[in-house]
Amino acid sequence: MSIAHDVLFSQMAAAEPWPENAMLYQPLKGEQILLSDNASCLAVQAFLRICNLSVQVVHRANAEYMSPSGKPPFIHVGNHVVSELGPIVQFAKAKGHSLSEGLDEVQKAEMKAYMELVNNMLLTAELYIQWCDDSTSSKITRSRYGSPYPWPLNHILAYQKQWEIRRKMKAIGWAGKNLEQVYEDVDQCCQALSQRLGNQSYFFNRQPTELDALVFGHLFTILTTQLTNDALSEKVKNYENLVKFCRRVEQNYFEELDHESRLSPTSRSLRDTPPK
Repeated sequence: MSIAHDVLFSQMAAAEPWPENAMLYQPLKGEQILLSDNASCLAVQAFLRICNLSVQVVHRANAEYMSPSGKPPFIHVGNHVVSELGPIVQFAKAKGHSLSEGLDEVQKAEMKAYMELVNNMLLTAELYIQWCDDSTSSKITRSRYGSPYPWPLNHILAYQKQWEIRRKMKAIGWAGKNLEQVYEDVDQCCQALSQRLGNQSYFFNRQPTELDALVFGHLFTILTTQLTNDALSEKVKNYENLVKFCRRVEQNYFEELDHESRLSPTSRSLRDTPPK
């Protein structure tokens, strides 16, 4: 985007208050949504809830194809359609809603660096496990991804997506990794997050920021989603302060949601997940 486009976008967004009928679109929560998409959608939900911005969650089988960026989730606010956490954060900021206004410039730079770490490591690992691990892709991913569509379209779309992700993994140098190396990357990311969090309630002390929303989305989803084994979630459970952090955000911002509306049938509340 150009600077002029960003300025115009901000002016248009700021001109309208946050409406009561704002909608958040994401894939079907029961049988379709995948680990990585679930994490991204939950991160956006967490951000909006922490900002106290109301939004109605709408589940659509074709949410990925409706999204301007081709990635869920996306919000429909007034005349604006904005997809993915970063642009949604900027859109909310233009309307006067920001979780990091109290940070100084050094802290903001640090926050952005950790957000890049999460996106580059956790999100990439989730995509790798879904589409590049043969066991997970054959037993879970392809069937869930294609579930809303009739045969043979369900298989065609799933294999197209798998080819797309594997091509991406090759481009970023992950194609040659094995599953254990990916788990090690996840562990290193969790170690860095755990050290930054320390004994604080949130990553920048007492109030959550955009980083907290992003980390919660990914870690909570990893902890509560059933895969072919527990190896991925066990990496997170090794860090007690990260598990407590997820419980804290769940209790403070998602406690009123019932079990069915929280995530998906393959998920469970952290209250049902004993500490390691």
